[in-house]
Amino acid sequence: MSTPFSISEAELDELRARYRHERDVRMTKRRAKARKSTATLADVGLSEADPHMPPIHREPLTDEVDVLVIGGGLSGILSGAHLRMRGVQSIRVLDKAGDFGGVWYWNRYPGAQCDVESYIYLPLLEETGYIPTEKYTRQPEILDYCRKAARHFDLYRDTCFQTQVTGLEWDERRRRWTVHTDRGDAMRARFVLMANGPMDKPRPPAIPGIETFRGHAFHSSRWDYEYTKGSAEGDLSGLADKSVGIIGTGATAVQIVPHLGRSAKQVYVFQRTPSTVAPRNNRPTDPSWVASLEPGWQQRRIHNFTALISGVAGLEDLVDDGWTYAFKKLMCNPDFVGLSPAERAARTEVADLELGEEVRARIDSIVSDPATAESLKGYYYYFCKRPGFHDEYLQTFERPNVSLVDTKGAEIERITPDGLVVNGAEYPLDCLIFATGFDINSARTRRAGFDVVGRDGVSLTVKWADGMSSLHGMMTSGFPNLAFSPGVNSQFAPLTINFPTALGEFARHVAFVIAHCIDNEVEVFDVESDAEAGWVQTIKTRSARNDPYSRQRLELLQACIPGFFNNEGRPEDLPETDANFGGSALEFYDMLENWRAEGRFAGLSLEPRRAER
Repeated sequence: MSTPFSISEAELDELRARYRHERDVRMTKRRAKARKSTATLADVGLSEADPHMPPIHREPLTDEVDVLVIGGGLSGILSGAHLRMRGVQSIRVLDKAGDFGGVWYWNRYPGAQCDVESYIYLPLLEETGYIPTEKYTRQPEILDYCRKAARHFDLYRDTCFQTQVTGLEWDERRRRWTVHTDRGDAMRARFVLMANGPMDKPRPPAIPGIETFRGHAFHSSRWDYEYTKGSAEGDLSGLADKSVGIIGTGATAVQIVPHLGRSAKQVYVFQRTPSTVAPRNNRPTDPSWVASLEPGWQQRRIHNFTALISGVAGLEDLVDDGWTYAFKKLMCNPDFVGLSPAERAARTEVADLELGEEVRARIDSIVSDPATAESLKGYYYYFCKRPGFHDEYLQTFERPNVSLVDTKGAEIERITPDGLVVNGAEYPLDCLIFATGFDINSARTRRAGFDVVGRDGVSLTVKWADGMSSLHGMMTSGFPNLAFSPGVNSQFAPLTINFPTALGEFARHVAFVIAHCIDNEVEVFDVESDAEAGWVQTIKTRSARNDPYSRQRLELLQACIPGFFNNEGRPEDLPETDANFGGSALEFYDMLENWRAEGRFAGLSLEPRRAER
């Protein structure tokens, strides 16, 4: 092992027992899954309004476009860009926000920053001629880049912002989709791309009394700078005389807490489960490195990163960050080459335990108070939660005005008019911030805000009532000329660290199909039922449950603390069909590329244009 930690078998057994204990405690304390909040921000008295853009007034539209893209985040921008590069001109993007950017439009909290290096996170850098200013660039720059990319590909031309889709229906006679919105629109579109991502609907916590709080409260995705002052760069001078509480210790809070610590009179960080926080080691972009770049550099870098996280051992590490450091220990460790699946799984678990000890030792080296340091240590396998990376988060707990309130896996008891109650003690607060993430577990129609009605009046909700079925996780039979991005479905590539890569592969693939239809007088494409059944069988066959190594990794996932990645501690309860492709991301992307290269459009029925509509 390359790790500096060498742990005895007795110590490994102690860690395994500690991990099991932490999981069991949280499984017992975690309220029933129904306790998960199904409320909106407005339901609990929090603002859902767009604080960044005044209302846009326009008349309802009843016109027609070739391609309508729902969502103006990275998925929508990539979809529009690849369509433009294929020569498609009639494109309209709809988004409920006031501009392009998606999560980077809404999430303007202080410290917001990408945790995958910007040179591979921001797509189409060579196409737009842009180089990020830092290895991990910040929200204002990311939002500016989203706008730059949208302008570069002429996506503003026919876009409708502050527009929420309320219904999507297939008109068989016209062979068009009718798109209804909250602006009274009844647009028609030949093709529709659902590029609305999973992090679209802020989730308030399900804490009793939340609506009774008399102080100032808001969700991190609706940051109130009128109250806090400052900007995404910090300097929250409005909090200088305030006692502030923040609920959540995930990736969002990890970035916010250092700014609160520097600005507020008193900060309480309410933690149920600590995050793994490794160094980010951010730095400005080196001009000499930029000068050395050759054409194709970004795709080579993306491919290299994807190969490493796909488990390809022995590669040069072009990105060389906290992500690849962990994957080189756990997934693409050269020491594991040639081992049997059982041997590899066993060695991986030991490496995971050792990596956890390394992370916990870093906490001890930074946080001087033993009790706080211990509370900040996560006792679970490394990828049970998405790891965090930051260079100031742990250091913030050395400030005398910052206190960690650890519930040790329990829920916060209640919110009162004046503060929060945890373990029987009330913490008085002037301001309460909910860094509680987004609704990504409820019904798809609730998250999207609309259902989709395809051929014969069948809705997507009805079709997928017993589990998802698709071709390549992007199209489904009976819903012609419709594609949905990885943020809308599960039968796509494996969970990936750099999500824009998956979004780009989707956009490239769907643009290929749509451009072919437009260029060759194909009016309708639909998925053949046999092909769809074949893909569903592939999902089942390639499931982690049917591969010896992956099955043992699944056992580790079952041993995780409850959370999003393991269906609140019960991954075995998920339908077999509601799973990602069981192979690596690299294998999946290569499969799509080969499908396009063959040019047979296997699995799709292509219906020619009728003489009359």
